[in-house]
Amino acid sequence: MSTEKNSPESASQDSAPRGTTPRANLSPKGALQSDVAFDCGWGRLLFGQTFTKASDVANCLRAEGPGRRDIAFYILDPHVVLAAAPQELFLDPSHTYRLDLKKYQPARPRRTAFIIRRLNSLQDAEEINRIYAARRMVTIAPNFFWEHRDSEAITYLVAVDDQTKAIVGTVTGVHHNAAFGDIENGSSLWCLAVDTQSTLPGIGEALVRALAEHFKDRGCAYMDLSVLHDNKMAIALYEKLGFIRWATFTVKRKNVINEQLFTESSDEYDALNPYARIIVDEAHRRGIGVEIIDAEGGFFRLTHGGRSVACRESLTALTTAIAMSICDDKRVTRRIVRAAGVRVPEQITVDDDDTARAFLGHYGSVVVKPARGEQGKGIAVGLTNWDDTKAAIDYAKTLCNEVVLEEFVAGVDLRIIVINYRVVAAAIRKPATIIGNGKSTVRELIERQTRRRLAATGGESAIPMDAETERCLAAAGYTYDDVPEVDASIAVRKTANLHTGGTIHDVTGILHRTLIEAAVSAARAIEIPVTGIDFMVKTPTEPDYWFIEANERPGLANHEPQPTAARFVDLLFPQTVPATVRKALQM
Repeated sequence: MSTEKNSPESASQDSAPRGTTPRANLSPKGALQSDVAFDCGWGRLLFGQTFTKASDVANCLRAEGPGRRDIAFYILDPHVVLAAAPQELFLDPSHTYRLDLKKYQPARPRRTAFIIRRLNSLQDAEEINRIYAARRMVTIAPNFFWEHRDSEAITYLVAVDDQTKAIVGTVTGVHHNAAFGDIENGSSLWCLAVDTQSTLPGIGEALVRALAEHFKDRGCAYMDLSVLHDNKMAIALYEKLGFIRWATFTVKRKNVINEQLFTESSDEYDALNPYARIIVDEAHRRGIGVEIIDAEGGFFRLTHGGRSVACRESLTALTTAIAMSICDDKRVTRRIVRAAGVRVPEQITVDDDDTARAFLGHYGSVVVKPARGEQGKGIAVGLTNWDDTKAAIDYAKTLCNEVVLEEFVAGVDLRIIVINYRVVAAAIRKPATIIGNGKSTVRELIERQTRRRLAATGGESAIPMDAETERCLAAAGYTYDDVPEVDASIAVRKTANLHTGGTIHDVTGILHRTLIEAAVSAARAIEIPVTGIDFMVKTPTEPDYWFIEANERPGLANHEPQPTAARFVDLLFPQTVPATVRKALQM
């Protein structure tokens, strides 16, 4: 399921399409179908209008398989269904929307940086699951996708980036007549999901339109969808496309997957940022007690079996003050890891202009950093002239009295999460980028991209319009008021920090062994049990690297679907580790 409540480009399995009146239906061959539970891979769709008894709907939902999400929709009398199993079922808090395909007019063709096509390989299926997992949706066995790729009843569409050929979005549609002989000849939209790290605009809208046109061409009368009642951005998109509210209901079974839909969260829980919430959610799943100390600051306490651990997101008392001090000062961090054999770039503390100017002259390109700081604040990368370097130094000094100058190393930014001296996740971090559309100014494109990043990260990622962004734009030949041509790709930051609009792309499965060993060596040298190690690399599949810094409070939520929160809670409460996981970790 998706937890992006304010993203117009994400729907989820917690929201399902629904219809109007109970009735019998004929199969495409004319045979009467009743009690229809249509398998979608992640669970079954129970078409309520095909059930004659409310108790049969309830019993069917109660038979839901483990790790699945069944959805009963087109329920005319939900109160009667709920009464049949009030402790096990709940009413889904979503609105239904319907698009009249007879009136729907396709949009005028326009150039985009991606294409929409049908699923055509097992690799496509695995990529769809990657997006599902990042959106916290229930994944599907890849073979299920593949076996149904030519089905008339269920359709999978994907959005593919023109340049990278990566799948950046997906949507599923169900043709009701082909699925169960629907005499109304309806259709429905499911599992709309866009890659949380994609910077391409308009993917969600394009997928919805493509599916609508697919069903319109097949003579369907309407396309239904459902969306969480408080997802304002998604609702605005659907209404823009011509969807209208439709008064029908959905019922689901109470399970761990649906828990946030039928339990009321506290104001304190809602105030937690994604980095604290991912750990709190994992603790709840294991029956570990949670006390939120200060939601705004991300402070909470976990308690289990007589043990109590205070946390600030991924920082705990297990990280010593000494380890924190080492990470706090980038100069100290560099010296400590260098002594352990980890490769580091050259660096000096800026004492005077002459020394700094000489360092720039020697290396040709440098990085300016506050000696202390986090989230990429005050960092300027790839400076090649003294005026820019001096301006960056002066700005960095407003954040920290001491500033370092570092040899610029070309490559891509790699973050490796090390927990209990094991690599748990790794991701390439890319700087914030905007894509021109030939109409909007740079300022408008940045604002639009920031809205998308804020929605995708729970408010944690935004592109600042500061001197560094202005410098990057100038280097690319743009100002805030320029209108870039269609498909022009403009990097508006040099640093890849998430908090300044950067995106994160998982590479855990392809990480070179040398990089794994170097990250663990750095963590051991600092003696820090939970850390994010930043390297600059040519590629994650090769051994070459430069150590950049270590973070004592890495954002674990940035690396979903890798099990960062699970391994974090394993560290704190090893007695709660499932036997199968414990055995695997001991191998």
